[in-house]
Amino acid sequence: MPAPLFHVVGEVEQHVAEAGWDQPPQLFALVDTEELLRAEPQLAGTMGLVAAVPGGLTPIAQEPLAEGPLDEALAGIVFGTEVLGVVLVHEVVVLPPAAEAAVGEADPVEYAATHPDRREVRMVVGVLRDGSREAVLRLRAGSDGEDDRLSGPDLAPALADALLATLD
Repeated sequence: MPAPLFHVVGEVEQHVAEAGWDQPPQLFALVDTEELLRAEPQLAGTMGLVAAVPGGLTPIAQEPLAEGPLDEALAGIVFGTEVLGVVLVHEVVVLPPAAEAAVGEADPVEYAATHPDRREVRMVVGVLRDGSREAVLRLRAGSDGEDDRLSGPDLAPALADALLATLD
């Protein structure tokens, strides 16, 4: 059975994928499902939580992040101890290394947005207070019409570190 963080990161990725691409960054606080149902029993029916799995995590959508650089928005957030972890969904454009090296004097955002070899990626990165981390990356469909999906704990280490800092 997959670890709770792996499961909830995949669940958040599926939820966000249903709404399609071109979404702003989204932040979710992770809370213990059993604790949540004890504190708010009426949520069981509303959220479809029939029975809590011991150690299960429930993602709670947070207010939209402030406009501006993502690192600055995250630096201004500190979660209380009732929040066991955090998941962030963020879409980015990536380029192959040769294209990155050729940016030169061009505006890097405009260069990446118009480069023929760009790939759009949705990163879903989750962390827990104990330092556990998981990530799912969905690469927007190429010419074959299918999105590629990768997962693993080390796919976005800098973003995971920034999320861990919100739990201090």
